[in-house]
Amino acid sequence: VQLQASGGGLVQAGNSLRLSCAASGRTFYTMAWFRQAPGKEREFVSGISRSGGTTYVAYVADSVKGRFTISRDNTKNMVYLQMNSLKPEDTAVYYCAAKSGYYTTTVPKNVPGYDYWGQGTQVTVSS
Repeated sequence: VQLQASGGGLVQAGNSLRLSCAASGRTFYTMAWFRQAPGKEREFVSGISRSGGTTYVAYVADSVKGRFTISRDNTKNMVYLQMNSLKPEDTAVYYCAAKSGYYTTTVPKNVPGYDYWGQGTQVTVSS
């Protein structure tokens, strides 16, 4: 099982980035993005679960609500994080995470809730 995150970079405040996470080795019904800034704990950003054949539940942290959107492409086993109106406080290493399981209406918002992690991609937002 491997999670490969990509799409990070250096941008100016107010601009956008789109992160991608490719999962290989198995199908994941729950996937999420976390981030970790220097000297801080890893925090939940957004997560999405397949709750049925074509239905989903998604959650976004209050700190990014209205600016970040999570989506997924099940045919490609990928999850995306569209980040708009970026702020300097969004600067962090962003990690893709996945949870073992099946259809569910829940999305864990803590680190122990996930079984697999990607290597992280750096996002730096300059003011």
